[in-house]
Amino acid sequence: MNEEYDVIVLGTGLTECILSGIMSVNGKKVLHMDRNPYYGGESASITPLEDLYKRFKIPGAPPASMGRGRDWNVDLIPKFLMANGLMGLFEKRRFRKFLVYVANFDEKDSRTFEGVDPKKTPMREVYKKFDLGQDVIDFTGHALALYRTDDYLDEPCCETINRIKLYSESLARYGKSPYLYPLYGLGELPQGFARLSAIYGGTYMLNKPIGEIIVENGRVVGVKSEGEIARCKQLICDPSYVKDRVEKVGQVIRVICILSHPIKNTSDASSCQIIIPQNQVNRKSDIYVCMISSAHNVAAQGKYIAIVSTTVETKEPEKEIRPALELLEPIEQKFVSISDLLVPKDLGTESQIFISRAYDATTHFETTCDDIKDIYKRMTGSEFDFEEMKRKKNDIYGED
Repeated sequence: MNEEYDVIVLGTGLTECILSGIMSVNGKKVLHMDRNPYYGGESASITPLEDLYKRFKIPGAPPASMGRGRDWNVDLIPKFLMANGLMGLFEKRRFRKFLVYVANFDEKDSRTFEGVDPKKTPMREVYKKFDLGQDVIDFTGHALALYRTDDYLDEPCCETINRIKLYSESLARYGKSPYLYPLYGLGELPQGFARLSAIYGGTYMLNKPIGEIIVENGRVVGVKSEGEIARCKQLICDPSYVKDRVEKVGQVIRVICILSHPIKNTSDASSCQIIIPQNQVNRKSDIYVCMISSAHNVAAQGKYIAIVSTTVETKEPEKEIRPALELLEPIEQKFVSISDLLVPKDLGTESQIFISRAYDATTHFETTCDDIKDIYKRMTGSEFDFEEMKRKKNDIYGED
């Protein structure tokens, strides 16, 4: 291990694994280590079910009614809408006109603007133009455009329209849902990017204790592990490896629920995502629910996993998520966790230590992708170009 690397990555959460893969594809010499013997870090998939009981200190073994323990792959932090009963007939007509407008919108073609200036007109005025009610505005902004607050309403409408357009195009492409979810759980994603890094020469070491991050003159120069030092020019890590360089900005409550039934009023869907907008429950933060099932090879036959999450706002977090838990009743077993929202204290420009943000309450990858792109820009000085990544891959493997 006494070698010099361009980049050392600590932690195998999704953010770290994606950045490891990107840096390897970019020709960097990468060493990737994790103190854990498994991939995923805080976003790991836990199997068998017995391990989930142990992790949350639930006494006893899972009941026989839950099937074989090895049939379960439970995501600790799931990332992946339900529109039932939101609109009456006339509201649907107005919303359809709005969606047609969004579908035809092209920020490079003023003929599609219909009197709206995408760089100046606030989104609030666009909703008013189509006479959309508050419930539909909440649904559109939080479930389609995936905003976490209502601040966007007074911002220029261009970004919001493009976000809704992305949702609509994704839905048209895949039919029943705009979202994708990997079989066997999200733990497959970090492993996939780890394999990508390995293909391009990256070195992986799991179950590797990290002794010390070595900094000289304010800049990272290496990592010490088991008496050996690996030198590097840049370091990527999750907050748990550098507790003195991060700060707490809040907390997230997550409740994993095992069910023997699909969620009510979802047409017996085998999976779904529900976003309860903040205004609907008199909160500052949305409440998220995602449900998956045996259809995704993550639960025993006939069983469902629903995970509720939100940003903590009071001293009684479990009461805050009661509106979501009521949607899930009856619940066979609950696993409750409250985790700190940790963010880096600085940008890493001087130390060249680039720290990912803790996973927030959202059940989609929007904020995770933003963090990845932000770290990449700080490390390289340039915006992440997905097309360039595809070109580099195709240079080696050809078109696919």
